[in-house]
Amino acid sequence: MKNKAAKRLGFVSLILIGAILACNLPGRDAQPTSSVPTPNMTMTALFSIVTKAPGISTPVAPVVTATTAPGTNDTQPPAASPTSAITPLPLVTTTPLPTTDPRPAGKFTADFMTTAPVLDGPWDEWTNTAYPAKFIVFGKENVADKADLEGSFRVGWDNTYLYLATKVYDEKYVQNATDVNIFKGDSIELLFDVDLSGDVNSNELNSDDYQLVFSAGKGVITGVKETYLYYPSNVAGPRTTVKIAAVYNDGIIRTEIAIPWSVLGVSPTTGKQFGFALSLNDNDSESQNVQQSVMSSVLNRDFRDPTTWA
Repeated sequence: MKNKAAKRLGFVSLILIGAILACNLPGRDAQPTSSVPTPNMTMTALFSIVTKAPGISTPVAPVVTATTAPGTNDTQPPAASPTSAITPLPLVTTTPLPTTDPRPAGKFTADFMTTAPVLDGPWDEWTNTAYPAKFIVFGKENVADKADLEGSFRVGWDNTYLYLATKVYDEKYVQNATDVNIFKGDSIELLFDVDLSGDVNSNELNSDDYQLVFSAGKGVITGVKETYLYYPSNVAGPRTTVKIAAVYNDGIIRTEIAIPWSVLGVSPTTGKQFGFALSLNDNDSESQNVQQSVMSSVLNRDFRDPTTWA
C-alpha cells in the first residue's frame, strides 16, 4: 500500500461544502482533455445545513426497464418518466460561485489525483481528508450502534473521473436487489448538482441534479457490481461505465468508485462549484429487499430538495 501512496504525492485540492451542496470547477471545453491541472488547482463544493426537518419521501423508480418500482419508504429515488432510450444530457457549463459558503453545512475537499487510484477497495493510498457520513436521515430505529451502520468517505478527481472512496461499518452485508431496486440493499448514494450557481436557492430537482446509487456486489461483495441513475428521470437507467471495487472484512465494507464525468454531463476544471451529498443505504433483512435506514454526510438530507445537500 505504501507504493500506492507514493503515487499520489502530487494532488490538487477540490473543496466540497455541505448543506446546500456546491463544488467549484471553472468551466472548460465539453470534452475532457489529457492535460493535467497544476497542483494549485482546486474544485470547491459549498453546502450548508438547512434548519428545516429532513423530508423523507419514497423515490419512485423510473420506467426504463421491466423491473418493479421502488416504493418501500420515503427516502427512495424519485420517479422517472418512461423512456424507450437513454439519451445523455448535454455537457453543462457552470458559473463559479463566490468563495463564501452559500449554505452552512460545511466543506469537503476532493484532491486532484495526478495518478489515478488503483481501484481495489481499500483507500490506503488516499492521503486526503476522510469525512464522516454519520447523520441518520431515515430509519433511526433500525440502527443499533456503530457496528450496525456508520461510515466515512473521501473524494478525489482527475480529468476523466470523479472518485469516491468509502469505509462503512456494517455487521451484515445484505444486497440481493438489482437494477432499479439496488437502493433496497446495502448501497452508496450520490446526490450531485452540476449547476449550483444557477439554482443555489432552488428546493426542487431539475435536469442538472443527479442521483446515483452504487451496489458493491449482488449477493456477496464479490458479486456483480451495479450503478443506477435515478435522476434526471428522463435519462434514468443503469450506468455501466462506472467502475466499482469493494472488499468486506471484519464488518467493514471498503469501496472505491470511479464515475466518468460524462455520466454527470460536465467536464472538470478548477473553480467550478457543485452540490454534493453522500449517503449510505442499509438493509439487514436477508429475506426481503427493503431500505431500512439511511445515513448521510449532511444532517437534513432530502433527495428531492437540493438546498439540503452540501
